[in-house]
Amino acid sequence: MEQIVLGGGCFWCVEGAFKDLRGVSEVISGYSGGDVENPTYEQVCGKRTGHAEVVRVTFDPNVIPRRILLEVFFTCHNPTQLNRQGNDIGPQYRSCIFYSNDEQKQDAEAVIEYLQQNFVDDIVTEVSPLINFYVAEDYHHDYYAINPQNPYCQVVIRPKIAKVRAKHAHLYE
Repeated sequence: MEQIVLGGGCFWCVEGAFKDLRGVSEVISGYSGGDVENPTYEQVCGKRTGHAEVVRVTFDPNVIPRRILLEVFFTCHNPTQLNRQGNDIGPQYRSCIFYSNDEQKQDAEAVIEYLQQNFVDDIVTEVSPLINFYVAEDYHHDYYAINPQNPYCQVVIRPKIAKVRAKHAHLYE
């Protein structure tokens, strides 16, 4: 099993996109990329920590190759928006990949180069070594699955997940 940490806007959206993906055993919402230990949601949203909202994805690369996993990631958000996703604005919503080894870094860079041809604007996804990961508060985990009637879930998350599942339907259980 392997782990990679990904940020593409609100972690509820990214988490929902990776749930039930064949070869993915766990998706945990959290914070990464900042300089404050054990940040709270309020601190991260207050833009005082440098952290991004991220998910730590545990997956089997023999079932879902890393590059395919990254293609799913790039489908669930717009990697050309700097420090935002739609109306979610701030550095905590930046597009980022925190890699744990050289192979992850090389695959991230290769997928970005390959996918750039599909975008008019430049992909601005940060590709950085994983230095820290802090698990988010309990109420953030499985947020979409637990709160499907929440207006944010209906208007923002549901369309993103539908887009990902339509494009990559063969990858879901």
